[in-house]
Amino acid sequence: MAAISFDPRINRQTSKNSHGVIIEEIEGLIRVYKDGHIERPPIIPSVPCNVATVNDVTAKDVVIDKFTNLWARIYVSNRSGTLPLLVYFHGGGFCVGSAAWSVYHEFLANLASKASCIILSINYRLAPENRLPTAYDDGIDAFTWVRQQALNGSPEHKWWLSRCNFSSMFLAGDSAGANIAYNVATRLESRYNPESMTKPLCFKGIILIQPFFGGEARTLSEKNMTQPANSALTLSASDTYWRLSLPLGSNRDHPYCNPLANGASKLRDLRLPAIMVGMSELDILKDRNSEFCSALTRAGKRVETVTYKGVGHAFQVLHSSHLSNTRVQEMASHIKTFINQ
Repeated sequence: MAAISFDPRINRQTSKNSHGVIIEEIEGLIRVYKDGHIERPPIIPSVPCNVATVNDVTAKDVVIDKFTNLWARIYVSNRSGTLPLLVYFHGGGFCVGSAAWSVYHEFLANLASKASCIILSINYRLAPENRLPTAYDDGIDAFTWVRQQALNGSPEHKWWLSRCNFSSMFLAGDSAGANIAYNVATRLESRYNPESMTKPLCFKGIILIQPFFGGEARTLSEKNMTQPANSALTLSASDTYWRLSLPLGSNRDHPYCNPLANGASKLRDLRLPAIMVGMSELDILKDRNSEFCSALTRAGKRVETVTYKGVGHAFQVLHSSHLSNTRVQEMASHIKTFINQ
């Protein structure tokens, strides 16, 4: 994969096309022009749902809301019996990525197989065209759609509904997708009566893989963690993602970015289920992820943490080494244990 980095020297270069000045860019992933035009070069290919990755998983695409173009790719393990359900949000700094990206198709098909579960991979709307909280709204809409299908699903969805154990439902995601999963969970808790909102679903847990949070004050790993040239997340890229995704006029201490900015006292009032947090040893987010876990634990939440040694941000979808592949298998094993306990 090409380098994912941001060079401020090209921040205001003039494009060769008719759109003029580039005002924000993460090289190879997104360009935002002064006239409002946005380009996302196809650095990672999108693949149809019928591209085979593992033999014992069936994948299909379903429309959730045709008016907002909200859709999901559903992965169903062919193992016998009913299976836990993961509602999954992909990463990409809220600005890039797709449920159809080949790297997510491969990762989630394998996860459905290894962890013996059903996965709904949500294709939410992206920033900066749709700044936060749009992705959170899409997450709530996806959750509500799943609940409606569980209550009175149509025959066309029987192929996956009949396999679901609705008493074992999880929200999950990586990077920005983990941020979405967490914020959808807190919205479900704070805005609705959880029991009446979620029945017949039983919300059992949250799986956060390298959750993408930030803050105005830098952590040690953000300041000092040396990143290779092809790192999936550099500090400058992180800052650009936040500028493009947060509500206009906000800084990185906005609660969408920094859940601890206003103190951790509000965490104690949240009725959250068990939380699994997967961190990467070489990720600039490592210290921020660790601080988040510590705050949750102090607030009385049940938190399980795993640190994956020798790998960086998004290794599970950008893996190309033997070590990364080994860590991906470890992650699948940890998730399987978490959703079956």
